[in-house]
Amino acid sequence: MVTYRHAKLSDVEDIICLINYYAEQGLMLPRTRSALYEGIREVIVAVEDDRIVGTGALHITWDDLAEIRALTVEESYRGKGLGRKIVELLLEEARELHCPKVFTLTYQVDFFKHMGFEITEKDSMPHKVWKECINCVKFPNCDENALILYLK
Repeated sequence: MVTYRHAKLSDVEDIICLINYYAEQGLMLPRTRSALYEGIREVIVAVEDDRIVGTGALHITWDDLAEIRALTVEESYRGKGLGRKIVELLLEEARELHCPKVFTLTYQVDFFKHMGFEITEKDSMPHKVWKECINCVKFPNCDENALILYLK
C-alpha cells in the first residue's frame, strides 16, 4: 500500500535518484543535493515498503504564487494515480496557505491539463524567471511549458 508523507532528510538520496533518472532522459530538469536539502520541507513523497516511489514539491514563489516542481513517479507505478495524488496534496497545501495561483514548468502538459491547469506564458511569472530561471542552464531558451491553476 502506498502512503504519502512529507520528506525527511534521510530521503534525499532516493529522491535525487528518482528525479535525476528522468532528467537523464530529458523528461525533467535535474536537481542538486544542496537544492533538495534546502527545500526538503516543500517535498511530499509517495512510499511503499519503505521505498520512495514518487515525489513532488510545492515551492512558494511570491505572495500569490506557488510552483509545483520535481513531480515524478517511478516507472512501475505510473498510471496508478500517484502523481495525481501528490498534486492534490500539494494543491491542498497551497489552499491552506491561501495561495491563489499554482503553476508548473513541465514537459508533461497533458497530465497537468487533466488536473485543471491551463497553459500560460512564462513571462506572466516574472518572480520565477528572474529569481530562479535566470540561473538555469536552459535560460533563456527554456523549452518547458508553463501551466497555471487558479485555486478557489
